[in-house]
Amino acid sequence: MPTNKPRKTSFPSDQEILDFIETASGRVDKRQIARAFKLDAEQKKQLKKILRQFILDGKIQKSHGKKVHSASTLPEVTVLRITKIDDDGDLQAIPDNWPDHEQADNPPPRIYMDPEKPGQPALRPGDHILARLRREGKGSYRAKTIRKLGHSASSVLGIYSLVNDQGRIQPVDKKLRSEFLVDPMDALDARSGDLVRAEILSRRRHGLRLAKIIEKFGTFGETQTISLISIIENDLPHVFSDQALDEAEAAKAAPLESRVDLRKIPLVTIDGADAKDFDDAVWAEVDPDNPEGWRIIVAIADVSWYVRPESRLDKEAYERGNSVYFPDRVVPMLPEALSNGWCSLVPDEDRPCLAADMRIDRDGRIKNHRFFRGLMRSCARLTYEQVQQARDGNPDEHTAPLMASVITLLYGAYHALSRWRKDRHALELDIPEKRIVMDTDGKVSDILERDRLESHQLIEEFMIAANVAAAETLESRKQPCMYRVHDQPGMDKIEALSQFLQGLGLNFAKGQVVKPIQFNQILKKSLNTPASHMISQMILRSQSQAEYSPNNIGHFGLALSRYCHFTSPIRRYADLLVHRALVAGLGLGEGGDIPKQYEFVEMGEHLSKTERRAVTAERNAIDRFCALFLEDRIGQLFPARINAVTRFGLFVTLDKTGADGLVSLRSMADDYYDFDEQNYRLEGRGTGRVFTLGQRVMVKLLEANPITGGMLFEIAAEDGSDQTQTPFKRKFQKRSKSGKKPTKKHRKKQARSGSDKHK
Repeated sequence: MPTNKPRKTSFPSDQEILDFIETASGRVDKRQIARAFKLDAEQKKQLKKILRQFILDGKIQKSHGKKVHSASTLPEVTVLRITKIDDDGDLQAIPDNWPDHEQADNPPPRIYMDPEKPGQPALRPGDHILARLRREGKGSYRAKTIRKLGHSASSVLGIYSLVNDQGRIQPVDKKLRSEFLVDPMDALDARSGDLVRAEILSRRRHGLRLAKIIEKFGTFGETQTISLISIIENDLPHVFSDQALDEAEAAKAAPLESRVDLRKIPLVTIDGADAKDFDDAVWAEVDPDNPEGWRIIVAIADVSWYVRPESRLDKEAYERGNSVYFPDRVVPMLPEALSNGWCSLVPDEDRPCLAADMRIDRDGRIKNHRFFRGLMRSCARLTYEQVQQARDGNPDEHTAPLMASVITLLYGAYHALSRWRKDRHALELDIPEKRIVMDTDGKVSDILERDRLESHQLIEEFMIAANVAAAETLESRKQPCMYRVHDQPGMDKIEALSQFLQGLGLNFAKGQVVKPIQFNQILKKSLNTPASHMISQMILRSQSQAEYSPNNIGHFGLALSRYCHFTSPIRRYADLLVHRALVAGLGLGEGGDIPKQYEFVEMGEHLSKTERRAVTAERNAIDRFCALFLEDRIGQLFPARINAVTRFGLFVTLDKTGADGLVSLRSMADDYYDFDEQNYRLEGRGTGRVFTLGQRVMVKLLEANPITGGMLFEIAAEDGSDQTQTPFKRKFQKRSKSGKKPTKKHRKKQARSGSDKHK
């Protein structure tokens, strides 16, 4: 009689078991494998022995509990090291402890990182992170950061060199004073002069620490390498993905349709002579409805038409936050096809724009305004210098035809707007900026102070008016707005400033609401006095930092109750958000999708961070260009001014170039100097010689390091106007106040205080 006893299934081969473990989603245990192959009790015992042997042979790995996973399959949560950015702009990583990952017979799996959350710092090669993995295919994963495990202690950016056949890395960071040794096996075929990133290996008991090169970026000294250092050390995203580039290349002319036709209005762009993109244009006329007032139009490139929310272009623009400007290049927020193409208001070509049409009274106050999408055609690309020369009576062939119809009217409206600025008592700080002049070979030919022309102020006042009108419009429409906010100075900074000014015989009233007019009064009193520069610097340092936020607290420096950035969406993502909000709130068509209100908080924090990152990168690059320009002038004397006083020395700014450097306390060996923190000065115990903030001095250049941007000086004379005095490095001739010379112990202590950590 037949029985219903089930047939015994054949036992799977070793390869079939391994394939099942390999293709399983996540980890599996013996029970899951047995169920999949329909194994009986006897076969399960055999399976247990095989799995144990697989583990011993390294074919699979034991996980939590009794589960296993393929040796080529990574655990769900693991530590990764970021290794590189690929051609598409995606970050790649490998398991932190991957053995011999550079050998061809044991390649690491491909791990691509998900983008970081808004507001989180970008990851970069060398970072170690704890990540959650999800498998996408054989040997391929996506990873999401759980937390960052640190970067600064694990890697170093520097210049590689060979010293007696021994590889070394000189860090670009001023704070890292020692070099790193590189074994030839860990040099990644780097050549002397290459800019590299290296993983710092375990600490040695004696001598220099070891490092292993993980990335190469180019040779130091080649064109643009100095800017590249700033780009890399500040984590600036600078390579667009192919998808973002394709989206930009696919852009086409915007149709007129419902746009206002502005092509017959003589709008002009006014920018610096070296500007590559032109995203704002201006025009003015006497207000036909109010002869004492003015009608002005500020037209801005319609970036929101081309960069739509959630597109690849949008995501990468948000990650960058803003364009970054170096003396020899720009790291743009948008690809060139847009930034120098459809979103650049080049002359005699139709361009879509978002325009602010404003009416102001004779005192520059905005009476009414409206925003609309338009189609414009710039009638001229002018420079600040051209416009100023035309205003001063020296027009050229480009500005002469525009004098009566454009330039004179622009200045008329500007004078009205400047009266409004004076009436509201905006802060009047004038801090000079450096301008690096490059020759055709990409070398620094000069360093100059940027001119501050009335034409610059004209454009500034037009832009401020448009920004105010945009904020008012969004507020009235109850639309979310990314305000540009500037809080009033904190009381601790006001207290410090007040004490400093009292030492100069100036009173700063406290115990009341601080207003910009109070600072302006101090600046006016000190004008044309030896202390004017010092007072300007101290007032600047007392100010809060401006930032982006959906919560409006006003703009202290500009003395405005509401203010946003509307005028540069081609280079600031915050402006693009404002454009989208205007398009949405006014029903101006496509491209007006905006994040929900609560998302603006995170976005504001992120954009404020990217702005600070850009400022730091630009400043570091300028420091390096200055050091490069001066490195062949070691031993020369320069007139300078003290811009900071610290326990370890003086920071000075050279008059002509504006270059900054350190006078180490170690170099001031003629006396023992006490640091007076309250009065920002160093005072010699024996000589009574005083060095204080803002003081003019003559300094001698001792060292200029283009790699770090650091420069060291020594005091050559106390008065920068007197170049005939002998170097200020004399032996003690006067006794201290106690009647005793400073001891050898004191001088050694001072030498330690004046360390060279700021080289």
